[in-house]
Amino acid sequence: MFIGEYSHTIDEKGRVSIPSKFRGELASGCVVTRGLDKCLWVYPMGEWQNLAEKIAELPITQKNARSFSRLMLAGASDVETDRIGRINLPAYLREYAAIKKEVVIVGIYNRIEIWPADVWANFKNEMEENSSEVAESLSEIGF
Repeated sequence: MFIGEYSHTIDEKGRVSIPSKFRGELASGCVVTRGLDKCLWVYPMGEWQNLAEKIAELPITQKNARSFSRLMLAGASDVETDRIGRINLPAYLREYAAIKKEVVIVGIYNRIEIWPADVWANFKNEMEENSSEVAESLSEIGF
């Protein structure tokens, strides 16, 4: 399980260090892809397989299903942690998320999200200010 938030820096080759407590689950490889909200999502290989199978089952006759499939699958890249726990973020994914140097790595249970530090700070502040409204809207789905 991935939880917590950690500040890191992207090096000149596009590598970022994964927090040490997350590395074990990524040791056998992982997939990084475009996430929603203009961040990157990193999945351990098993979780990625589960997600990819669900995406493959979406009806190709529906435009939104095709678009979502393209966003998630065409943008995906297999990556491995190196001997010191870094992964290489491909340039097209860094561009998608507007990642330059400072990032925040966020654990979201079954995935990791990588955000530009300034964008994460703005998102977090907005969520903290609106947390009551968000919680209330979730009650509609049984939370």
